[in-house]
Amino acid sequence: MLHLLNIPVLFGTIGAWEVILILLVILLLFGAKKLPELARGLGKGIKEFKGAVEGVEKELKEAVDSNDKPEEKDKPAEK
Repeated sequence: MLHLLNIPVLFGTIGAWEVILILLVILLLFGAKKLPELARGLGKGIKEFKGAVEGVEKELKEAVDSNDKPEEKDKPAEK
């Protein structure tokens, strides 16, 4: 679990103690009553972002698929 808390940043990594310190500062700034509300808002934001990313990926895939398929007017007429 300790290796999961080593988050790469610009000049090194953030260790477990730094993460704990950041969480304590957030707790002090916002208070225990606001943290669940902030977490819900963050969760909704992440869910919305993932949905937007999936929508863009789907549109790109559909555009690529439609360009790969030959159109009816490009096919030679059968006799």
